[in-house]
Amino acid sequence: MELGFRHQLGLVCVILLFPALCNCKEYFTNSRATYYGTPDGNGTPSGACGFGEYGRKMNWYDGRVAGVSGLWRNGAGCGTCYQVKCKIAELCDVKGAYLVATDQGYGDRTDFVMSPNAFSRLGRNKNASAELKKYGTVDIEYRRVPCTYIGNVLFHIKESSSNPGYLAIVILNVNEKYDVNAVEMWQKGQERWEALRRVYGAVFDFANPARGEILLRFQVGVKWMIPNIAIPANWKPGATYDTRVQLY
Repeated sequence: MELGFRHQLGLVCVILLFPALCNCKEYFTNSRATYYGTPDGNGTPSGACGFGEYGRKMNWYDGRVAGVSGLWRNGAGCGTCYQVKCKIAELCDVKGAYLVATDQGYGDRTDFVMSPNAFSRLGRNKNASAELKKYGTVDIEYRRVPCTYIGNVLFHIKESSSNPGYLAIVILNVNEKYDVNAVEMWQKGQERWEALRRVYGAVFDFANPARGEILLRFQVGVKWMIPNIAIPANWKPGATYDTRVQLY
């Protein structure tokens, strides 16, 4: 059976529009969220991503952080950002909360275990937020959004490192919707890039790195980023180095 021109044109429009319609329906994912307690409402420095003290506030996100379950993705979900909205119309803010994944956490069929500061942002106002906390766990919808960290990408040397002998790093301030998929070190003399191991969360390490300056590159999405400066030869555990790389 042959289709007339109008029918063919209509079929082409349906084919082109169908992915957009599907994406629209899947724009937000339904789930549940709860929260944990901290003395100041910020995150915890012992989060499983390995962000340490930095993970309590995550730059301008001001303590709006969360532990995630399935979104954890073996640590690749560390540092990713989400918009989360609850569904109690009289209590919930229409924009919800924008937060960062800094930990791995599980609740009662939840995708998010939020810091008190993050959970409070779900409410329309202070009183509404207090009422939401009485629920403990609420129905939500969420979507991944671009991160908007302030400043350049940073290399933080974990305190477990030792110069020389052992290097462990975590990469901070990765903007947009990028996952850090891999980190590699340039091996002088061998003239090749060699992979660091993902130890846990966002922490990558390398045993017995070469002495002297350390040149690293990291993969975001499918693109490799090479910082404009190397980590200096006299690097110290606990230090943070600016890569002079910005992601938009």
